[in-house]
Amino acid sequence: MKKIISIYFLILGLAFVTSVTANEIYIEQIGDTLDLDITQDGTGNEFGDSTADAELTGDAMTFAITQTGNLNKIDAKIDGNDYTGTWVFTGNSNEVDLTCDSTSGVNCENVTLNITTTGDKNLFDIYIGESADSEDLVGNFTITGDGSVIQTEVNGKNADITVTMNNSSSTSSTVTTDATSGNATEAGGNLLDITVTGDGSTSGHKIVLDVTGGGNALVIGQSGINDNTVDLKMTGDDGTVNITQSD
Repeated sequence: MKKIISIYFLILGLAFVTSVTANEIYIEQIGDTLDLDITQDGTGNEFGDSTADAELTGDAMTFAITQTGNLNKIDAKIDGNDYTGTWVFTGNSNEVDLTCDSTSGVNCENVTLNITTTGDKNLFDIYIGESADSEDLVGNFTITGDGSVIQTEVNGKNADITVTMNNSSSTSSTVTTDATSGNATEAGGNLLDITVTGDGSTSGHKIVLDVTGGGNALVIGQSGINDNTVDLKMTGDDGTVNITQSD
């Protein structure tokens, strides 16, 4: 209980100090059984940044964050097992950079990541099992809006990823990324890039996609010695799909 209370006081204090412009939160947490709940409203909020990532290390962590507004950022590193994350974003031009298992010798097992985003031109970079094999990943992504870029790389066993993507565009607009900021620079379809590697167990890796709208681009890569499955439902014009599977 003391751990949870002290973190909440830190968050409130930082939010108060920076409320004139944007809210900024930096946390370096080491220890098990963390329950972290963050809500940020407004423009330009940050949870960590490119120079000081928020770092959470330990097992049995629960992390829920809700950001509402535009130009918000999350830069976070998570090391540990039995992690559950529920992230909800509403707004435009937001950025998320998440790494789970960034330290050699620390696994990222039994991870459930639920991400829901509503808005345009959002950028997500998610890396699971960067330095060692992760295991038993469940990812549920719901993306509503135009011109977003979602890049996910998973290295490990038993990855089960479900993506529901809806956009309002009926045109063949191409989603590109800006070389400097990485943001999607043109409204229209969304870009989804998922790469899953690792041998997997007997159940292999599974990706389920439900995509609605025009001009969406999907790039899917799977590799492993056991069965890999892609289940795709796509509705809309001018879509592009590239699927690569290998042993």
